[in-house]
Amino acid sequence: MTLTAQPSSAVPAAAGNPAAPGAPGAPGTAEAARGADTVRRGELAAFLRSRRERITPEQVGLPRGRRRRTPGLRREEVAHLSAVGVTWYTWLEQARDIHVSVQVLDALARALQLDPSERSHLFALAGATDPAVGSECTGVPPSVRLMLEQLEPYPACVQNSRYDILAYNRTYGRLLCDLDSLPFQDRNCMWLAFNSPEWQAAMVDRDEGIRLMAAKFRASMAEHIAEPAWKAMLKRLRQSSAEFRELWERHEVVRTVGSRTKRFRNADVGLLHLEHTDLWLGPRHGPRLVTYIPADAETGERLARLLSLALEDEVAPRAAADGERAPHAEATARAETPA
Repeated sequence: MTLTAQPSSAVPAAAGNPAAPGAPGAPGTAEAARGADTVRRGELAAFLRSRRERITPEQVGLPRGRRRRTPGLRREEVAHLSAVGVTWYTWLEQARDIHVSVQVLDALARALQLDPSERSHLFALAGATDPAVGSECTGVPPSVRLMLEQLEPYPACVQNSRYDILAYNRTYGRLLCDLDSLPFQDRNCMWLAFNSPEWQAAMVDRDEGIRLMAAKFRASMAEHIAEPAWKAMLKRLRQSSAEFRELWERHEVVRTVGSRTKRFRNADVGLLHLEHTDLWLGPRHGPRLVTYIPADAETGERLARLLSLALEDEVAPRAAADGERAPHAEATARAETPA
């Protein structure tokens, strides 16, 4: 058999000729990749600086001091809050070519109080997969949000099987703590039950409540055992709470618990007796509408009072803003009035 040599131009450029433009090993491709990485690291550095500079020390419980010139937080303060080295964080803001783990990115997102969009942007710039993004759909359709609003003054929320609070009405937002004041990543019933003093104080029957929550969480996790979001939540709970670790090691499992009366002690309106019901919005053990109906007339009156307090809180900022605009509007009117 005779072998016939072919001219190099007959070799497919992208597959057989590594020196051809566009081939995986071509110098031009490598240079383009390095250039893209440089741009990405620069964007990440700029994004971190912008988020750091918008947060005041008071927002994270740090003293301002007398000689603060830096707008927002200092680099070492962000490093302390996220439990990473100061040098490591400084390198990030200097766009150094270093690898950043998802654990560090998660800690930075929490320290910088990023909302879901900002958190997603952070992980995208770092070229990493966000462990807090699960396989479950976290979108709550407008029809369900309208239902939450129409249920007021009865507290109601939408949760997934990981206990993330995906949406809630105004009464639920004031039931156990001020949910609006919490970062998005902390709006999780499991996390709050083991780590929020305010939430814990509101749970009258907390010992039994947290035991059932840990058992239901373990049962649900069997179907999500390899998912990063579930593993991240479990790790976070085990690191933050010895109480959770003790319950987790019992290996208790509970699949479902029927409707039952729960007792909460709200800081504003007092003791509440509520009938708890789960209404499933999808597959069993998936998203659910959680409702609390008053078990007695006194609780009904107190829920109405709780909603009125939430409405007052909404009106107050608007009234203050209107008060600030009124003098300006009056001065403008005087200036425009002919003499």
